[in-house]
Amino acid sequence: MILRMSSAATSPRSVLLDPNEQRVIEEARARRLQRLAKRELWSLVAFTTAFVAAATAMALFMPSERTPGVAATLVLIGAYAAAFRLEFEIGSGTAVPTELILVPMLFVLPTGQVPLAVAAGVLLASSLEVVRGALHLERLVLRLLNASYAIGPALVLGLAGESPPSLSQWPLYVAALAAQFALDFAVTAARQWITLGVPPRNHLRAMTSVYVIDAGLAPIGLAVAFAAQTSPYGVLLALPLIGLLSIFARERRVRIDHELELRDAYRGTAFLLGDVVEADDAYTGVHSRDVVDLALRVADGLELGARERRDLEFAALLHDVGKVRVPNEIINKPGPLSDEERRVMERHTVEGEQLLLRVGGLLGEIGRVVRSCHERWDGKGYPDGLAGEQIPLLARIVSCCDAYNAMTSDRSYRKALPAAQAQAELVACSGTQFDPRVVDALVASL
Repeated sequence: MILRMSSAATSPRSVLLDPNEQRVIEEARARRLQRLAKRELWSLVAFTTAFVAAATAMALFMPSERTPGVAATLVLIGAYAAAFRLEFEIGSGTAVPTELILVPMLFVLPTGQVPLAVAAGVLLASSLEVVRGALHLERLVLRLLNASYAIGPALVLGLAGESPPSLSQWPLYVAALAAQFALDFAVTAARQWITLGVPPRNHLRAMTSVYVIDAGLAPIGLAVAFAAQTSPYGVLLALPLIGLLSIFARERRVRIDHELELRDAYRGTAFLLGDVVEADDAYTGVHSRDVVDLALRVADGLELGARERRDLEFAALLHDVGKVRVPNEIINKPGPLSDEERRVMERHTVEGEQLLLRVGGLLGEIGRVVRSCHERWDGKGYPDGLAGEQIPLLARIVSCCDAYNAMTSDRSYRKALPAAQAQAELVACSGTQFDPRVVDALVASL
C-alpha cells in the first residue's frame, strides 16, 4: 500500500479539511510535478539500488516450480497497474488497493519474482501518469521504491515453501502481512525522514489508516488467490471491485478539490470583509489585524490545534465586522457615549454574527464566536451575559487581545497606555473580565 498525505473532512461542523491536512495535500500534489531535490536523488540512488539488488537476488535464487506463463504474468502485471492507479484519499494518506492483486501474485507467480512483477506494474501505471502530465519524469524511477513492500511477504511465503492457499495456513499469512508492513514502514519512514525531515513516529501515525485498509483488503485478495488456482486469469475477478473503488476515489478527490477551493474562498471573503471594515474605519481595520497577531501568539501559548488557529485568525480579523452598521459619529465620538449610543455600539457583535451567518459555512460558525467577543468571564458582558467556560474559548482569546490592543493604541479621546501599564490592567482584570488562562498566555507572549 502506498501513502501520500491527504484527507477529507466530512462533518457539517467542519466544512473544510484540517489546515494541516490541507497543507500536506497541496505539498504532496505539488511534489508530483516537481523535479527531485538533491536529497531525494541521493536517497533514490541508495534505496533503488538496494531494492533492485534484493528483488533480483530473490528472482534468481529463490527456488520455485510454478510456471504461470508469459500471458498470465502480463495479466497480473496489468491488473496490478490498474489497482496502483487508483488513489483513494482517506485518513491522512492515500490508500492504493494493490493488496487485491499482490496476494494472488504471491500464489500464482514464482514467489521470488513477485517483487519484480510488482515493480513492473508500478512503472506501467506511473508511465501513464507521466504521459498525462500528472507526474514529473524524474519521479518515475522514484515510484519504483513503492514495490519494495512486496519483498516482505514474498520472503516469508517463499522461505516457508510454496504451497496453494489454505485457510489452515492463516498464521503464516498473518506473518507475511506483518513482514509487508514492517518492511514498507522501514523503507518509507527512512525516506520521509531523510528527504522531508518527517520523524518516523509521525510517519507511523500517518500510515496507520493505510495499514488498516491493507489488512481489510488482504482476505479479499486471498479469496481471489483461491479463484486463481484453477486459472491464473481468475485474478480478473478483482477488477470489478477495483473499478467500483475507482468511482468512489474519483468522487472523493473531487470533493477534496472543492473543499480546497472553498477554503480559499472563505479566506478571500474574510480578508475582503476586513478590507471593508478598514475602508469604513481605518482604526478598526488596523486594530483587527493587530488583534490577529496577538491572538495567534496566545494560540501558540495554549498549544491550540491547526483548526482552532485558523478559526481564531478569522474571528480575530472579523470580531469588529459588525461596526460597519454602527454610525461613524458613534465609533469616533471623542467623549463618553450616551446610553442610547452605547446600546447601538453594543449591537455590533450581533450585527457581526448576522453578517457572517449570511455568508454561511465556516464563516457562519465564526459568526457565533464573534457574537461572544465582548462577554466577560464574570458574566457581566454582552450580548448574552455568558460566563466562564460558557464563553467560546476563541471568543475569550479575542476579547483579551482586543482589550490589550485597544489600551496600547491612540484614540481620538485618549493616548495609548504604556505596555507595562496595559499588562498590569490585564492581570488586574484576570478572573473578572478575562479568562485567567488567556491572560497568562498573552502576558507571557508579550
